[in-house]
Amino acid sequence: MEIALIKTASGWLGFDPTTTEWLSKKKVSSVIRADFKQARNPAFHRKGMSLLSLAYEYWEPGELDNQYGTVLKNFDRFRKDLTILAGHYEQYHRLDGSVRVEAKSLSFGSMDEEEFSKVYQSLLTVILDHIFKAYSPEDVEKMAEQFWSYA
Repeated sequence: MEIALIKTASGWLGFDPTTTEWLSKKKVSSVIRADFKQARNPAFHRKGMSLLSLAYEYWEPGELDNQYGTVLKNFDRFRKDLTILAGHYEQYHRLDGSVRVEAKSLSFGSMDEEEFSKVYQSLLTVILDHIFKAYSPEDVEKMAEQFWSYA
């Protein structure tokens, strides 16, 4: 089981209700063995997801004629495309000899704070280049923070 703890002035406490409940069921003097690592800043992660959501809401795909019918706007595909453009991807050989490019995960547990900071800056650059062309990085970050506070 994975648990999340937070350091407080009175000691270590469960970070979420599941962890708190699990810890409350342990008897005094119980020994728990774990391999700890410091989690990313959750507020920064939410800011990054807010940036992606803001860009998605602002983005208007062009008209597309397609023999298969209506082409839908999809957040998950949008996020993956931006992540690839930001250089955060892996490449795989396919059976036909071609190469498939897939976005790496942006999930909270998939990278440390330093790596997420680099990915965030790359995503911001891509978003400025492709969506918010007339805005400064500071303007877009402020909009993302406001978007996050209303979400």
